[in-house]
Amino acid sequence: EVQLVESGGGMVPPGGSLRLSCATSGFTFSDYDMNWVRQAPGKGPEWISFIDRYSSLSYSSKSVQGRFTISRDNAKTTLYLQMDNLKPEDTGRYYCVREPADEGLFDYWGQGTQVTVSE
Repeated sequence: EVQLVESGGGMVPPGGSLRLSCATSGFTFSDYDMNWVRQAPGKGPEWISFIDRYSSLSYSSKSVQGRFTISRDNAKTTLYLQMDNLKPEDTGRYYCVREPADEGLFDYWGQGTQVTVSE
């Protein structure tokens, strides 16, 4: 059974930092590209960051470029998102999403972890 379990969310003030983790199991993690997607209250999902299965290519949306860093540890089958200089507009639920390599689609989502940026 494929499992993606996010953790590390919480409430922080503007300018703060959080590190999200996504522990995976039930599949060969190193065979898949991975993404982070977030959803703000009352809005649709927003893709924010991608990393390929080799950690040789990664990129992020303009809204988080220079503040968020995606990474992965294939030995630990875990995906990470380091979030710095958080802003109130970063508030939302953050999802770890699996992407079969070279297929351009998302096939499994985690349950998400809540991030709230507020004074």
